[in-house]
Amino acid sequence: MPADSPRLNGVDESHVRRLADIYTTLPPILVHRGTMRVVDGMHRVAAAAANGLTSVEVQYFDGADEEAFLRSVTANIAHGLPLSVADRKAAAERILRSRSDLSDRAVAAYTGLDAKTVATLRPCSTEDSPQSNIRVGADGRAHPLDRTAERIRAAELMTRRPDLPLRAIVKETGLSLGTAHDVRQRLLRGEAPVPTGRRAPARREAAERGDRPEPLAAPAADGGPSGSNRTRGSLETLRRLAGDPSLRHSESGRQFLRWLHTHFIVDEAWRQQADAVPPHCTGTVAELALQCAGAWKRFAEDLDRRRLTHTTPAPSRHAAPESRQGA
Repeated sequence: MPADSPRLNGVDESHVRRLADIYTTLPPILVHRGTMRVVDGMHRVAAAAANGLTSVEVQYFDGADEEAFLRSVTANIAHGLPLSVADRKAAAERILRSRSDLSDRAVAAYTGLDAKTVATLRPCSTEDSPQSNIRVGADGRAHPLDRTAERIRAAELMTRRPDLPLRAIVKETGLSLGTAHDVRQRLLRGEAPVPTGRRAPARREAAERGDRPEPLAAPAADGGPSGSNRTRGSLETLRRLAGDPSLRHSESGRQFLRWLHTHFIVDEAWRQQADAVPPHCTGTVAELALQCAGAWKRFAEDLDRRRLTHTTPAPSRHAAPESRQGA
């Protein structure tokens, strides 16, 4: 059977004539055993026919149809008449339609294209295909696309244990070292640990509506389950606040978020710092802590007064006047 070839223009007759002159030195063609379709070697078949031969030597390939096409593409970029850029792009688009789970780098390795070129082809090729959160890389391993949960988990660890090395966070969360570093830098800038454009669709829509997302698993805090719940709630509140456009899109708002993050302490996180205070300094540090707590309390009271000022409804202009005794 003729090849399911990645070549858009089919067999090149001039190349067939060149091969016919050296046919005896050519390797066997590759054939898909299940369909008897040529996987690699249509030019060699044509050269054999040009020399009057009625049979050719073959090697058989056992695998699924889509695997046969992948093998055909990789074989044609490895030797013989080179595939054109148009051929390789068309092959990449077909691979993306049938194997949308493959990463850009994996498809690039099959087709001889740049991964960035494959990325530009993916939106049109997979428009009608269900999108998975998993990509199979060139190494054959599955890699999740959405790391929202892992990023938030890393942010919790960084906030509770600011001295924890990045490699320990990588081991705990499964993030790459580069992603863990990105989370830390975002927190230091007062930004949310998850970039808005990378959130999963359902979580992104919930954030835009202002809904609270489903709780994520978090390690138990020193204060027990209730402390863990408070920690998770505080971190989620901080994350949502950092995503508020009215804060993120103004210089004063961004400055406030940076200030807030540097002064933010989750529930029970202070326990990890208490052991560093020598006995003769406990009184002084306790006094400083109370002064800070008082400052935070006054800050909260001031904000609460502003909230009440802005939310108290104005009296109706059409309200009936109060009656006065003795009128």
